[in-house]
Amino acid sequence: MSLVAPHPSEPVADRSQVHDRAQVHELQTRIRQMQATKLESRTLQTHPALGPLLPGGALKAGAAYSVRGSTTLLMAMLAGPSAAGAWCGVVGMPDFGAEAAGRFGIDLERLVLVPHPGDDWLTVTAAVVDVLSVVVVAPPSRATGGDVARLSARLRQREATLIVAGDWPQVEATLTVARSGWDGLGAGHGYLSSRRVTVESAPRGGSGPRHTADLWLPAVDESFRASAPTRLEAVS
Repeated sequence: MSLVAPHPSEPVADRSQVHDRAQVHELQTRIRQMQATKLESRTLQTHPALGPLLPGGALKAGAAYSVRGSTTLLMAMLAGPSAAGAWCGVVGMPDFGAEAAGRFGIDLERLVLVPHPGDDWLTVTAAVVDVLSVVVVAPPSRATGGDVARLSARLRQREATLIVAGDWPQVEATLTVARSGWDGLGAGHGYLSSRRVTVESAPRGGSGPRHTADLWLPAVDESFRASAPTRLEAVS
């Protein structure tokens, strides 16, 4: 195959077409960059106690997060966006207590519960993502790579945030309750009044520094907050 350069005496209309195509390509590139910037910069209000554990200090629209070992920590993840006015949903968690969620600051008027999605849990989750800002799901089975990719695309398109109870690929961060202890019991008597936990956060892919924070989940007054004194540290 050979390329033949146009003769100088031939019409130069093709040059204008090339110029137009270059302008279109430049415009497409600028639009993609603007859309990416908008998505990257859009975050959801997060509970102050959890900010230090999340990349960028907040939940990101269009992203997924994983939480291991605590329904209470899941509620804490919902509390900030819910208090800010976001509609939230919980899929596949029949033991998720609405009364407790309300005490912890989640607005029950903007909370949708789908406790028994059955085998169609992934389809149900995708449908809920279409209309709600933050969705918690407890997968009863492992999703295929294709299903994960399609749900990730739906999250980006709708600018929703997914929080998975358990492991999930391609997450912004994984939060795990590493240690837990209850206060309130005396010498064989009393009531459990507060729970202090150490939460560990691992970034995307598990590489890079991990961070821990000591939190009350919940405190005596049934609120979420950092324990006093606050201890934040990077761990290898």
